[in-house]
Amino acid sequence: MVTKGSKTIKGFKFSARAAGIKKSGKPDLALIYSEVPARCAGVFTTNKVVAAPVVVSAPRIRRGSCQAVLVNSGNANACTGEQGLRDALRCGELAAGALGLPEDLVAVSSTGVIGLPLPMDKFERHIGQLAGDLQAGAVEEAAEAIRTTDAFAKLSAAEGEADGKPYGVLAMAKGAGMIHPNMATMLAFVMTDACVEAGFLDQALRTAVDGSFNSITVDGDTSTNDMVLVLANGLAENPEIVAGTPAAEAFQGHLSRVLLELAKMIVRDGEGATKVVEIAVKGAAGAAQAKQAARSVATSSLVKTAFFGEDANWGRIIAAVGYSGADVDPNRVDIFFNEVQVVKDGLGTGKELEAKATEVLKTPEFTVTVDLKLGEGQGRYYTSDLTYDYVKINADYRS
Repeated sequence: MVTKGSKTIKGFKFSARAAGIKKSGKPDLALIYSEVPARCAGVFTTNKVVAAPVVVSAPRIRRGSCQAVLVNSGNANACTGEQGLRDALRCGELAAGALGLPEDLVAVSSTGVIGLPLPMDKFERHIGQLAGDLQAGAVEEAAEAIRTTDAFAKLSAAEGEADGKPYGVLAMAKGAGMIHPNMATMLAFVMTDACVEAGFLDQALRTAVDGSFNSITVDGDTSTNDMVLVLANGLAENPEIVAGTPAAEAFQGHLSRVLLELAKMIVRDGEGATKVVEIAVKGAAGAAQAKQAARSVATSSLVKTAFFGEDANWGRIIAAVGYSGADVDPNRVDIFFNEVQVVKDGLGTGKELEAKATEVLKTPEFTVTVDLKLGEGQGRYYTSDLTYDYVKINADYRS
């Protein structure tokens, strides 16, 4: 039984070790284990260069059952050819053997430097010990072990109830750089003891990911290794949660809130980031166009550097909206920094309000709202500022 704060998740155990994969000597190998096979669903990178662990794990997850996830940091096992694929399979084989499970119930996941072979001697030496170290209370240690350039470990939890039976949702994530919509250099693992119908579990995960990890950007790069997995082991013994019911709506809400909290943590931890900014577009011709415009603003390097410089440069924002491809009437656009309106009907509102907007930009978290006044479409993205430290961190990432 796992407890995170007041949140309890039955049947999950965790462990972590420093196996020497990272040069720093910090923890770099983690294991997530369910006492019984869990229903599962996953969302994976959209990059056409796909890392070996994703090649191995995606078809296993799509079969709908998983009992363990082995995660390493410090080495992505990407662009490593046939040897990388054999190594990923061997990692799963080692974990399955140590846990006494069929191999197809084990998912493997990696994150770190691309292009280097896995140091398999370290996996051979440590995976057995990792299995022996499993504890219900070691979730924070596991969350630490999956970090790369993250400044802090990322955990989120919620609790719900289905027909009088309480259940929990617990999730961990890693990510700070190479973050972009449609999955980025991030991993997330969600554990719940709720009993959830398989089709709805997949639907709920995709809905939650669309509103969270697919609505954030740090630097516009999409990685080779990204995955979000959810495991539902049913040990809360609630009646099965199926789509179209109040219990399903409640579960969706808990899952979406947990993943959005993690997504915002990733933006907050964007390499060198000092600000978290919500880009909210409303009044678009449709929801897809609203999100398209929001994404354009959120990914603009000029906008992000202006956020870092605390410059209420609304010209960069309206320009990004204009080239987004969304329908725009420049004579109708309004722009706000929090509640401060800096553009009305496409024209600036003056230096006094712009000065007030500059004060908004001095805060660590704020919202930029763009009202296109063309329809009912709404969409949002979360982004960070682009700083000197981002360049420093990524200039010598491999050293």
